[in-house]
Amino acid sequence: MEHVKSDGGEILTRRFLDVCKHVLPVLDKFGAALALIKSDIERNILRLDAKYNSDPSKFDLLYNIVKAEVETGTAEASSSCSNALLWLTRALDFIVELFHNLLEHPDWTMTQACTDSYGKTLKKWHGWIANTAFMMTMKLAPDRKKFLEVIGGLDDPNADMEKFCATFGSLLRQNHKFLDSIGLDDLKIF
Repeated sequence: MEHVKSDGGEILTRRFLDVCKHVLPVLDKFGAALALIKSDIERNILRLDAKYNSDPSKFDLLYNIVKAEVETGTAEASSSCSNALLWLTRALDFIVELFHNLLEHPDWTMTQACTDSYGKTLKKWHGWIANTAFMMTMKLAPDRKKFLEVIGGLDDPNADMEKFCATFGSLLRQNHKFLDSIGLDDLKIF
């Protein structure tokens, strides 16, 4: 993750998307509980990836994709890359918050950790149907101990989660700051 930013501190599209792709196998460990979020993350990565691949030199910096849509007046469209970046960032906020909860609340079940994370990140952006669907899938959350054992192939899963939360959380905050600066961070699309 240390190579995600340019020398000028801007987020590089290809490297950011590559880091996002590395989150997907971890989400598989949650099984059906996070299938909707994983699908949303994958779809948004694909949309941003396609735009990047259409002109890698023009879209080398992540925010250039959004700036181009702002210039053409298409940034607020539900099929825009701006919308993809917004929802990708929100979904990844959920993942960072979930890992934070797993670290901070060792007595919580996985369902408690997921539900609390959802309430702090995605719930306010979802309508009734999405909220209901999410709450139903949380009943499918894996056992916390089994989940940690599955990802425990890492040297120290807690240290890895802590580093991920700090480093990736910083990138997500930068995304929110940029999206807020152009009036897109509070966009609600249903």
